[in-house]
Amino acid sequence: MTKKSKMVVADAKSGVDMAALFTAEKPPLAQKKKVLQNIEINGGNAWVESMRASSPTSLRKPTQDHSTWMDRHPSALNLFQQITNASKGKQIVMFLDYDGTLSPIVDDPDCAYMSDAMRATVRKLAGCFPTAIVSGRCRDKVYNFVKLSELYYAGSHGMDIRGPTNGPKYKKSAPSVLCQPASDYLPMIDEVYGLLMEKTKAMPGAKVENNKFCLSVHFRCVEEKKWSELATQVRWVLKDYPKLRLSQGRKVLEIRPTIKWDKGKALEFLLESLGYANCTNVFPIYIGDDHTDEDAFLVLKEREQGFGILVSKIPKDTSASYSLQEPSEVMDFLQRLVDWKRHSW
Repeated sequence: MTKKSKMVVADAKSGVDMAALFTAEKPPLAQKKKVLQNIEINGGNAWVESMRASSPTSLRKPTQDHSTWMDRHPSALNLFQQITNASKGKQIVMFLDYDGTLSPIVDDPDCAYMSDAMRATVRKLAGCFPTAIVSGRCRDKVYNFVKLSELYYAGSHGMDIRGPTNGPKYKKSAPSVLCQPASDYLPMIDEVYGLLMEKTKAMPGAKVENNKFCLSVHFRCVEEKKWSELATQVRWVLKDYPKLRLSQGRKVLEIRPTIKWDKGKALEFLLESLGYANCTNVFPIYIGDDHTDEDAFLVLKEREQGFGILVSKIPKDTSASYSLQEPSEVMDFLQRLVDWKRHSW
């Protein structure tokens, strides 16, 4: 992008004219401060509200009546037979988010360990059905948490997909990496990671995580009154990178390439890789707790195949058909699927 073309760039969220930031001559410090203030005033409030909406706490009053919400998204445990009845004669394929689904949400994302009991359950599940972990985390990091080589792993919101390295689905002749649609963005993402680390180092509680094909700025341990300042700092860095987009997850700001790829696309890619692209006898089940999982829930809803299951204790707008409250219920549901499958053989 030339200097001239940069002068017409505007912040899409705040409506602030950013021309002063891109002129050939360096703008005065006072001018830069004024533009930064405009970003915070005009766009910061909207971002903070979005951050709150995507990161609800138990102290906040739910936006929907819980009983009415449960009528529309009933417990997958309570209606387990309804789910298995719908899957009869079809091949179940399992898709699982990691954080908040297989492991509890913790303050330090590097300590989001799954229990041995959950790992044993997922191993048994993979022995019954093709199973994939679909996470916003770096694929290698998720694998180090799960430690099961017979699974498919889709890291970086599905932008880094690899098949099993052991088990019945493993083929020595198959490539180790199935799909990396954002590989051209790696230098840019590494560059932005360095800038964000520098920009946020003075923000207590903020943590920047490099997930290879995307970045996560965790604000779970940041005081809520500092959220606006953190959002402004992140957006200030990203103003020079129009090929990266910013969105929110559960107590996290997500930075991803602008390519049309998400967890829903990853689900479709994996179904196609498994030979179920245009099949009517496949039954995908996707379980996740985050806003980013909605892309996968929506794909299943539009395909009218299988079901999405949202993990949440409070009502949320969702395209999922069923709900579970927490990882312990997810483990119970997966174990029941394993038992049902074994008894049906």
